[in-house]
Amino acid sequence: MSANAPRVLVVVPTYCEVDSLRPLVQRVLASEPKPSVLVVDDNSPDGTGALADEMAAAEPRMQVLHRAGKEGLGPAYIAGFHQALDSGDFDIIVEMDADGSHQPEELALLIAAITDGADLAIGARWIPGGRTVHWPWYRKLISRSATAYARVMLRSHLHDITSGYRAFRVPFLASLDLDGLQSAGYAFQIEVAWRAERAGADIREVPITFVERHDGTSKMTTGIALEAIGQVTRWGLSRRSASAPASGRVPAPPSPPRS
Repeated sequence: MSANAPRVLVVVPTYCEVDSLRPLVQRVLASEPKPSVLVVDDNSPDGTGALADEMAAAEPRMQVLHRAGKEGLGPAYIAGFHQALDSGDFDIIVEMDADGSHQPEELALLIAAITDGADLAIGARWIPGGRTVHWPWYRKLISRSATAYARVMLRSHLHDITSGYRAFRVPFLASLDLDGLQSAGYAFQIEVAWRAERAGADIREVPITFVERHDGTSKMTTGIALEAIGQVTRWGLSRRSASAPASGRVPAPPSPPRS
């Protein structure tokens, strides 16, 4: 950690977020502790990537990483993490959705947890002080049910293991086998948090306000949800049948069966 304010990078994966990108980035750049932004665009056909380039040309704290196509949330974050880690320019790396559901004004809560010693800080909806705004009842039910199922199957102590608003201490993130992560969609957040728990990381959940997106459409699909359920089930069953790992070792979750 730098001697003064921590050097923070917010990684924002995008796919068809042309309407929400500019206001979100403006809010992030205005937040404390004055983070930088890395937009990871998966060749959005709506011009999101071009808009990001235009904004970055006028903003020294903004970078853009272009990828060839849509491969999912997990690969986009991993690409962004690699670029950030390779640069050596940051102390803390943050995940944030592009749709405005994560409030940049609450970024300081995550950063405070990291500067206080946490390896991973997770913005949690389902703890005292956390809440959701404009979310229909069935979305809440799905999210809370998914969290409850993952907690049981993975024997996790986290209250919001699916949350995508989180911050990593750079040395801890660098210690993870990023290229060994298997999940492309919704399960990516679960997999990373579960690996961190099994590694004995200092994980802290801080309350956040999650706001339903105003622009665009949700990227959640039935296929993504089924991937998450299948992955969590396989990991949980494997965890129960396998012997305990040696101290300090964090084995990768089992690979999904080949089609």
